[in-house]
Amino acid sequence: MEGLIEIITNVWKEGLLGIGITEIIVSLLIFIAGAISRAFFVGRVIKWLENLTSQTDSEIDDVLLQSLKKPLGYIPMTVALYCVAVYLPLKGVADTFATNLIEAMIAFTIFSAFANSVAPIFQAFTSRAVLTRSMTMWLERAARIIIWIIGLGIILDIFGIQIGPLVAGLGLFSVAVALGAQDLFKNLISGLLIIGENRFQPGDRIEVPGSLHGMVEDIGFRSTLVRMFDTAPMLVPNKDLSDVKVINHGNMVYRRISWHLNLIYSTTQEQLAKICDEITAFIASSDDFTENPEQESFARTAELGSSSIDIRVLCYTDPVGLTDFSKIKQNLIFEIIKIIRSNGSEFAYPSTSVYLEDSSPVDSADYSTEGLKSEDISHASAPDAGDGDV
Repeated sequence: MEGLIEIITNVWKEGLLGIGITEIIVSLLIFIAGAISRAFFVGRVIKWLENLTSQTDSEIDDVLLQSLKKPLGYIPMTVALYCVAVYLPLKGVADTFATNLIEAMIAFTIFSAFANSVAPIFQAFTSRAVLTRSMTMWLERAARIIIWIIGLGIILDIFGIQIGPLVAGLGLFSVAVALGAQDLFKNLISGLLIIGENRFQPGDRIEVPGSLHGMVEDIGFRSTLVRMFDTAPMLVPNKDLSDVKVINHGNMVYRRISWHLNLIYSTTQEQLAKICDEITAFIASSDDFTENPEQESFARTAELGSSSIDIRVLCYTDPVGLTDFSKIKQNLIFEIIKIIRSNGSEFAYPSTSVYLEDSSPVDSADYSTEGLKSEDISHASAPDAGDGDV
């Protein structure tokens, strides 16, 4: 029985790699205390800092604190790891590894804080109109990559891994990769050209005639995410948007309405003049339309068509969304219909006149009748009223 007790005592003292079970249990309790301290630190201290930042006028400190919340949570765990390393009787390689691990945790916490603080810093530049939104997104991603590359190099150096030979090996490897990744670099350069030329920004509505039409959500290093109007996302390589004609509806100054109204030929000159004047007056008095300094809005008689008298209506609105634009067009259509019919005119339909010659023998009793008869054949169709949505 004494031998069994001695074995249990030796196992309890030796434990794992010379660390006793008592010391392992105490180390676990220290880690648990660190986790509890982390919860208290994040819950109480961060809450106190949030109350301080909420009293300032700037929103940058609020965003910065939110981005630093996770890195600050690493501090209690790093302190707990340091306490465990001091408490445990580590020697030799184990002591060196524990020291390096603590230094690596400190470096990781610092560079994690740097990487997370990049977003609010660049957000401040965007709010002050120093950089465009797409430039900010690219610079933010590039800054994060550079920060983590430096942080990774420092962590590897802490563990004694030489960076120089690794970088040289990566240089040779990158040459081989570049030969097989030409499309990647083409898309990367095209993305830089798109941002540099400010062709479009996230949130703009763009159109490649005959190919795509949607909202830009993100301009990445390799591709651009365009959300189609059926809500389906489309990833387009940057080189495909750099080498084609792209219509940027997001930079639209005005939204144009250009219609041709077809009126019947029985409309008099006075009626045409009054109809045009009333439509022009409605456009000028309505808050739905805006003035274009380079082209005035009007409603004027345009031409004499084959089966109608055509009136040209031209006006402009602010760059509103499709729903609001549809309401504006509907109100204008209703008002035009009311004006035309209140002035005694009507919309014309394309028609064709066919003349039939009476080839029957002419009797002396039919001298008073006409030898020719005419018959009008009309085909109902919608009047020409293109919306001119440019």
